[in-house]
Amino acid sequence: MSMRRVTGLAVLGRAIAGNGGATFSTTAGSSAAQRRQILTSCCGHTSPLWFTQRQPDRFDQSRSTVARGVPETKRFSVTATTLAQDFDAKEKFQPKDVVLYQFEACPFCNKVKAFLDYYNIQYKVVEVNPINKKEIKWSDYKKVPILKVDGEQMVDSSDIIGKLYQRVHPEKSALNSEEEKNWFRWVDNHLVHVLSPNIYRTTSEALESFDYITTHGNFSFSERIIGKYAGAAAMYFISKKLKKKHNITDERAALYEAAETWVDALKGRQFLGGLNPNLADLAVFGVLRPIRHLKSGRDMVENTQIGDWYARMESAVGDSGRIKA
Repeated sequence: MSMRRVTGLAVLGRAIAGNGGATFSTTAGSSAAQRRQILTSCCGHTSPLWFTQRQPDRFDQSRSTVARGVPETKRFSVTATTLAQDFDAKEKFQPKDVVLYQFEACPFCNKVKAFLDYYNIQYKVVEVNPINKKEIKWSDYKKVPILKVDGEQMVDSSDIIGKLYQRVHPEKSALNSEEEKNWFRWVDNHLVHVLSPNIYRTTSEALESFDYITTHGNFSFSERIIGKYAGAAAMYFISKKLKKKHNITDERAALYEAAETWVDALKGRQFLGGLNPNLADLAVFGVLRPIRHLKSGRDMVENTQIGDWYARMESAVGDSGRIKA
């Protein structure tokens, strides 16, 4: 297996941890230009996003409303009204052809998928090979995610979500919820940075992660076998650099603290959005979804209070709208 392929696999490993855009020396023998090209090939997410807070709209998530003392009849009336409004919004935005170019493990790609799934938007997925990126040769933008909506290219996960939200809710004004915007940004600015040191904390965890990555990614059989071990070894050492870069002393403690920080932000609500997820809920859920059943994700759920919220999010987001390309 060529050194260039090993480097590409390491990049994909970083994608599952949310560090696809950073650049630093990773593999001896590959040129600086190659490293820069590969290490910046995924997860563009720097564009600003203006948010609007979604309103409650589901019958089975109304306990927090009762706790605030809203009469039962009024609660039913408000929930039924907002449910109808949200249903109408989803019905109005029905693109004919949606294609997502992605890495399966990329947290920023999973942010976009969480939005698409929640809003019942069907989409096709094209898995991008991190080595040659031949699937996106047609685009001037060389990172993922890239989303094509009826032929229109959208790039950068936050910008994609912002544009889609405006199409689902064209009547909503921007910057309606500062809380939602701040927590959405927290996902990219903090949460993703604690993932890599946890996912590749030990050699066994690194192997577990690369088993997932190579199984779900666009790899041949030989690339999967060799890449699992070569990529895991590379990412084990890279994760130590990331740990130092982000001033993390205890990986698990940092992950647990991030999870509890999010739970505290809910302030007893079912979701940050109230009775239903808002964009920040979807972003946190999307980023965590690829690691949920890895050891780091299992430990997080077992040792923090995030599990109940995550289970509610799984129910709210529902089945994937992904269709076979």
